[in-house]
Amino acid sequence: MILFLKFLIAHLIGDFVLQPESWVQHKEKNKIKSSKLYLHIAIHAILLLVILQFNTAFIGGVFLILITHFLFDVGKIYLQNEKNKRWLFFVDQALHVFILALATYIYKPFSTDLSEFFTEKNLLLLASIVFVTYVSSVIIKIIITQWNPEANEDNDESLAKAGRYIGILERLFVFIFVMANHWEGVGFLLAAKSVFRFGDLSSAKDRKLTEYILIGTLLSFALAIFTGMLYSHLVN
Repeated sequence: MILFLKFLIAHLIGDFVLQPESWVQHKEKNKIKSSKLYLHIAIHAILLLVILQFNTAFIGGVFLILITHFLFDVGKIYLQNEKNKRWLFFVDQALHVFILALATYIYKPFSTDLSEFFTEKNLLLLASIVFVTYVSSVIIKIIITQWNPEANEDNDESLAKAGRYIGILERLFVFIFVMANHWEGVGFLLAAKSVFRFGDLSSAKDRKLTEYILIGTLLSFALAIFTGMLYSHLVN
């Protein structure tokens, strides 16, 4: 585990701390001819050597990480466009972490028995998270679409799907607060959302819209609180 954490720290510093946005743009523009690409790999090499205290026993793992990092970065540069840029970032990072785990396994073999993960408690937690994030979204949508007040022109300025993601994060936070028995966090979240919503509702001066948003918010919080309480009860 310590070796993996060393690899991971070197990766995080090299990819996020010591890689300015200007370097990323330079790589996207010049691709494999970009000097920043090779400088980026060189920084990763230095970080790995330093954090491993220049231990030559791990030189094979270092080369594996550097070569694959270069190949993944080049592949991402040539494959990405405006449509797939976001998910390619996550795929790229997942591949990097997989290689770090592989390099660790070469030197320090570890157990990969998935049965240890699929315990009753973990499965219950996974089911609760899926319900409180995506299933609840569908339930709320089905209930409140019977009212669905007409959107005003200001809604055109809203970010695409922002409301959906806000709702998912909101319920996830509420679930975590209830699960951790920190009810004050639920109150703070509800108060914070009320403050941000107050400007929209006061400017809209639409009672139907106010009631629509209030019903959606209360349903969202109620489902998250119920799921958190049920999970805590079943676990205990």
